[in-house]
Amino acid sequence: MMQSAFSKCLSWRSLPEATHRPCRHRSARRAFVPMRAHADSAGETEVKPGVYEGYWTWKGYRIRYQRSGEAGEPVLLVHGFGGNADHWRKNTPALGKRHRAFAIDLLGYGYSDKPNPRSAPANSIYSFDNWGDQLADFIQQRIGEPTFVVCNSVGGLAGLQASLVSPQLVQGVQCLDISLRGLHVKRQPAWQRPLVAALQRLLRETDVGKAFFANVATERTVGNILRQAYGRKEAVSQELVQAILRPGLQPGAVDVFLDFISYSGGPLPEELMSATSRPVSLVWGEVDPWEDAREGRRLFASLPSVVEFVTLPGVGHCPQDEAPELVNPLIERFVAMYGSGAGKKTSEEVSLASPATGSSSSSVGGGGSLQ
Repeated sequence: MMQSAFSKCLSWRSLPEATHRPCRHRSARRAFVPMRAHADSAGETEVKPGVYEGYWTWKGYRIRYQRSGEAGEPVLLVHGFGGNADHWRKNTPALGKRHRAFAIDLLGYGYSDKPNPRSAPANSIYSFDNWGDQLADFIQQRIGEPTFVVCNSVGGLAGLQASLVSPQLVQGVQCLDISLRGLHVKRQPAWQRPLVAALQRLLRETDVGKAFFANVATERTVGNILRQAYGRKEAVSQELVQAILRPGLQPGAVDVFLDFISYSGGPLPEELMSATSRPVSLVWGEVDPWEDAREGRRLFASLPSVVEFVTLPGVGHCPQDEAPELVNPLIERFVAMYGSGAGKKTSEEVSLASPATGSSSSSVGGGGSLQ
């Protein structure tokens, strides 16, 4: 979520990203291994009524997650840049009433471990390839059955990547205001690329970047960035500001931030949507100032995997937090239509999961339709 905000602070929206690594659409790499429907929950703590928090070890790193609900189709909630599982605090317990709902901190974010990006080639740790693997492994090892992945902003590319590497683990992907990757090298004129490449190196490799991050990572600045992103300004509470800010003050967070803002390789969202075999639902806040809904419709609405493009009037970049009363039913409707028991759903059951008044839905694409 925050990548666009930090880019705004630097007036980078007119500049390209730096070096580009070719997009890799990897084929499925693992067979699904049936597991117990409920993996071991030892060590979890109940942080809110019915919401449990725990840590899962992945490749030697501690990964934080939250969960709610004991039965139903599983749903995995994935935050955007600068976010964490707490950005889904209005969704996880609500979805847990009918589903096994999980929210996860991607490696480097929230309270998950933050390995030093300088210990590996640039953008190799904090990349959509790696995060896609993380999500697929979490589904297999912790959730234990095929899952719907629901994502905000850049998290959408991680969710789509997971659907490519392990399609048998992902039932569908729902993207809320997915990042258009406006700084991607393919989006920009060639003459601008070396300029931003030099700026990114300056920030990543010198103390200039750390000084910039220190100015951004304050309560006042984070609040201002969120108010810019949100269409519903009243949703920017002190609780939200602290939920975003506190993890960003942890050791290593600045290095993750500086590494990711130099990440100009990897896939574009339309490349992943074109390659996936899973149904894709797109939900978009109409007044998102960073990721334009009209451009998203132009780029993605006709792709075969996209089964719907839903716009939310008056909502900005983070619909799950701004308008949970609209988003939660949209998630449930998508699951009801494409879940393992979809063929057994009655019209009454599907209508119970229909979105509340206030959203504008258009069904498109070749993967099916949502009316």
